[in-house]
Amino acid sequence: MTLMPYRNEPTIDWTEQSRKADLEAALASVKAQFGKTYPLYVGGRDITTNNTLASQNPSKHSEVVGFVSQADKAVIDEAITAAERAFDTWRLTSFRERAMYLVKAAEVMRKRKAELMAWQIYESGKNWAEADGDVNEAIDFLEFYARSALELDKGQELFPWPGEDNRMMYLPLGVGVIIPPWNFPLAILTGTTVAAIVTGNTVLVKPSPLSSVMAAKFVEIMKELKLPDGVLNFVPGPPEDIGDYMTTHRDVRFISFTGSKAVGVHIDEVAHQTQARQRWIKRVVAEMGGKDGIVVDETADLDAAAAAIVASAFGFQGQKCSAGSRAIIHEAVYDEVVAKVVAGASRLTVGPADENHNLGPVIDEKAFAKITKYIGIGKQEARLALGGETDDSVGYFVEPTVFVDADPRSRIMQEEIFGPVLSVTKVKDFEEGIAVFNDTEYGLTGAVFSAHRDRLEYARWNMNCGNLYFNRKCTGSLVGVQPFGGFNMSGTDAKAGSRDYLLNFVQPKTVTEQL
Repeated sequence: MTLMPYRNEPTIDWTEQSRKADLEAALASVKAQFGKTYPLYVGGRDITTNNTLASQNPSKHSEVVGFVSQADKAVIDEAITAAERAFDTWRLTSFRERAMYLVKAAEVMRKRKAELMAWQIYESGKNWAEADGDVNEAIDFLEFYARSALELDKGQELFPWPGEDNRMMYLPLGVGVIIPPWNFPLAILTGTTVAAIVTGNTVLVKPSPLSSVMAAKFVEIMKELKLPDGVLNFVPGPPEDIGDYMTTHRDVRFISFTGSKAVGVHIDEVAHQTQARQRWIKRVVAEMGGKDGIVVDETADLDAAAAAIVASAFGFQGQKCSAGSRAIIHEAVYDEVVAKVVAGASRLTVGPADENHNLGPVIDEKAFAKITKYIGIGKQEARLALGGETDDSVGYFVEPTVFVDADPRSRIMQEEIFGPVLSVTKVKDFEEGIAVFNDTEYGLTGAVFSAHRDRLEYARWNMNCGNLYFNRKCTGSLVGVQPFGGFNMSGTDAKAGSRDYLLNFVQPKTVTEQL
């Protein structure tokens, strides 16, 4: 099978009448399936347990999207055994054979796009455009990593040496644990899982409890494609019961995690505690969030800057690790930019995700409480310019909230809130703006708005983040176009969506034959 050159999956305008009808039909079909119970999947076998977890609709928390069976330590043992058994043969399959599973999965996702969107609109509270982007990114990961695997199969060209044949090849690591987040419930789950699988590894997938139904739908697709038993094992379960048990297990070779800094740091600590008879140093690939910002100088296009600040701060309710929760603005244009940001944010609507508002709900009661707490902190630390109201009577809704005149060292400027809360601060010059941007423990995404080439070049070399954007928003990276990953406490900067990403899941071997 010859693959066409890679290209990103095109977006669809689901508000166009015929598309709207398709999505509304999918929403109705999915809603009719609410309340089903989803099994674990271990070694090619469905396992329905007595212990299940309800996944709620955050737009209407009285509704249960589905019940998901929960794994315990005994199931984890079974899954690791199944993965080890499958690894013995899966590692010997060709890169091309493994890549074809990814290409076929992409075809299925395209055909089922409206349905997959509907599941996450209900389970994760995404509006239509955000859900479209999530499915597109999942398809992109499948197509991009399939092609990247074929390149990896070529090995690395070595310098010739007289009388010898020298080759370097890439071998899989073994059994891994994949722990994806709830906020990109299909995209990141797909990308992290298939990157490991296409390189010949076998995996245990433990999704977030908040998006396990979407994860179950992904597993259904892989089962439909007849992925060999044991290559993919689906083991949702309570993190406090099975999390450390998996990540510290002697026979687990690597962990791929996306989520909060606190959990990521904990995984890194416990994973590197060597167990008795452990045969390797475990590898941890982690993406752990950010406190991202946009710097605006006095030469910038102020309308474009304000629009980018609003989009970056409030897209998907600010529940992105790339969300621009800080705006750092030159004093000469500060008042004007603030006025434009407040005006733009005030036009955003808030409501149920299936009704396609600009902002849907935040994910759950815990997130709602955390964001509400930070809004209270913000009222003590800065001036509230917009929003601040919250309502969890039906769903978990938070108004787009803007704090201005914030101190760069205040909590709302330093700590990740993960909600629709923007903090704005004033700086006297461009260099101070970059220094304020850098003054956090994170380093994921950032943006600069300036018409000065020398300032953009200064930011290129001095702004401490893994993804930097000039004169555009700091969210919306595309697979293969803007490989994604950050510095410092934002993670290991593994650059998802790059040709290098698959190297995290292989080990190079050099073979020399004397001729």
